[in-house]
Amino acid sequence: MTTATLNGIRLSYYEQGAGEPVVLVMGTGSGARAWNLHQVPALVAAGYRVVTFDNRGIPPTSECAGGFTLHEMVDDVLALVDHLHIAPARFVGTSMGAAIVQELALRRPDVVRQAVLMATRARSDVARSALARAELALADSGAKLPPEYQAVVRAMQSLSPKTLLDDAAVADWLDVMEFSEPSGPGLRAQLALDPLPDRLAAYRSISVPCHVISFADDLITPPEHGREVADAIPGASHELFQDCGHYGYLENPEGINRSILAFFQRPASSAPLRSH
Repeated sequence: MTTATLNGIRLSYYEQGAGEPVVLVMGTGSGARAWNLHQVPALVAAGYRVVTFDNRGIPPTSECAGGFTLHEMVDDVLALVDHLHIAPARFVGTSMGAAIVQELALRRPDVVRQAVLMATRARSDVARSALARAELALADSGAKLPPEYQAVVRAMQSLSPKTLLDDAAVADWLDVMEFSEPSGPGLRAQLALDPLPDRLAAYRSISVPCHVISFADDLITPPEHGREVADAIPGASHELFQDCGHYGYLENPEGINRSILAFFQRPASSAPLRSH
């Protein structure tokens, strides 16, 4: 891990491999290490230089408990890219990380060579807005929920029915989630970014090659929202993975990694990929 002062904050980042750069951008409440399970090894093995980092709000990066905006998080990525002299780079973002990459591609297309957008959306709906408000209210209430309860709720929200029916897999997931439940003022600041404004019209101006990956059983960012993003971005492809929830990149890492690598190697004029 390396720590640098960038964009006015302490930002922790990690580099592995050599070759053309790929920057991985994580979602709400998770740190860079989540990428190390599957995506970093696959990309390094394919000959890429992989950069991961902890978003503001996630220690050891500054927590910024006073709050921040999505645009400030885009500025963090730009500062890191400039610091490492890696533009233009490929980007992979999931959930909130995908929103960051979308805004980056819109604002600075010269920095983005290609973008993979997983579990993404361009707007909030009634259900997702209600969940965002409820999570913020819980964070502000000071209530301390039992970690066992939080782990089960997180699993039910984030995993597919197929995974939830696999007793051995669920037991492993619950063990991990119980001891890695995000918390703290930085998480609260990230939660406050939702609900998202409607950005569908704006994303029609994105000009970089984009590939959207949706997960059929995603309750947090339903695949219909990913399809909307792909339809809005000119020339974007869309791929739907069955039997995957919000954590689809961890539930089906082999398939997701193949999709990412195929997109990175695919000419911009190729036909869109099909669902799995």
